[in-house]
Amino acid sequence: MYKINEDSWNEKYILLIPAMLDAHFPLIKYAFYSKDYHPVILENEDGITDVGLRYVNNDMCYPIVLNAGQMIDALQSGKYDVSKVRLLMPTAGDACRGANYLHVLRQAVINAGFNQTKILSLNVKGLEKDCQMKLHPYMVWRALFGLFYGDILMLLLNQTRPNEVKCGQAQRLWEKWVRTLSEDLKQGRHLTIGHMKRNFERIARSFAKIKLSDKRKQRVGIVGELYIKYCHLGNWDMIKFLENNGCESHTNGLSWYAMYYMDSHLTEDMTFESLLYKVGLKFFGSIQKSMIDALRKYGFYTMEDFFTMKREADGYVSWGYKTGDGWLIGAEITGHILHDCRKVLAVQPFGCMPNHTCGRGLYPSLQKKLPQGMIVSCDVDSSGSKLNVYNRARMLVDMPLKMGK
Repeated sequence: MYKINEDSWNEKYILLIPAMLDAHFPLIKYAFYSKDYHPVILENEDGITDVGLRYVNNDMCYPIVLNAGQMIDALQSGKYDVSKVRLLMPTAGDACRGANYLHVLRQAVINAGFNQTKILSLNVKGLEKDCQMKLHPYMVWRALFGLFYGDILMLLLNQTRPNEVKCGQAQRLWEKWVRTLSEDLKQGRHLTIGHMKRNFERIARSFAKIKLSDKRKQRVGIVGELYIKYCHLGNWDMIKFLENNGCESHTNGLSWYAMYYMDSHLTEDMTFESLLYKVGLKFFGSIQKSMIDALRKYGFYTMEDFFTMKREADGYVSWGYKTGDGWLIGAEITGHILHDCRKVLAVQPFGCMPNHTCGRGLYPSLQKKLPQGMIVSCDVDSSGSKLNVYNRARMLVDMPLKMGK
């Protein structure tokens, strides 16, 4: 397994990756290291929307504006040797405009004057084979650990930080675990499933020791499009806004999305690859259940495991919704409301057709079938107003729920 030294910069290329997964990239980034690539998760934020709009048509959805703006701004900063830079664009590879991001980004980079900068694609559909990033088995294995460790740490931090008695304790513990797990990922040690499951127990136990207020904050679930849901740039710091307004938020783990994608996109055909993904789906499910067991053992909230969540959502959502985040949006809403999170904020990019069909088009039906819950949706866009989005979130926070189950 490739031994990682973050300070050496001996790799052949610098791999610039747009910020997408706030809670997961601190660990998943180690999956991108190889002899060829030294990954950099971009942190530049100021003015990136304006840069993106300069080179991307404003009819495109907000995530590509931010992604392109962040990458081009980094190229223009002078911090990197552009002859060694590669840009990575992860895409779902389905009918969503995400499948077109590569073409849009390539033209935007050319228009910005960086013709020599190559763009790499990361997808499992075999699209754009000429610029597909080559993955080694050890990279995939590291990504698996980064994904699940990112999940449990995110779920624990979002529940403890708003309710802690001693301010900053949860954040410091999160940072401590990230440092510890980062060393394991860099050195390629303790990367066994048994060790991961034991770590779930250790991590949950450590967060359970944080003293919480007797009066817990009300819980608000966040669902929606992948980038907007997991990246503070895309949702305009919605988690921070909710915490500042007396709430704890619950954004479901990335493993549920990974399993949704395998289940709805990769296991339909009777091919050898599809059979492998079916095995992978069960493998993910086993790890996910261990993570959930550890969380619940110490009294923390979590969504039902993927298979249970899907079973409970039957009759509430249509399994034909497979584009983009598809039926996962409605299934997560259903899972939240049926259990301990009856207020749900749905966030999506304005003009995102899959989200407006699979998401917003379903909300009235779900609200009718689940009257005990409350669903409020809001759109984010380069032309939109943060105040309007925050007002809608505040409306959800302040409105009383109906009594009863």
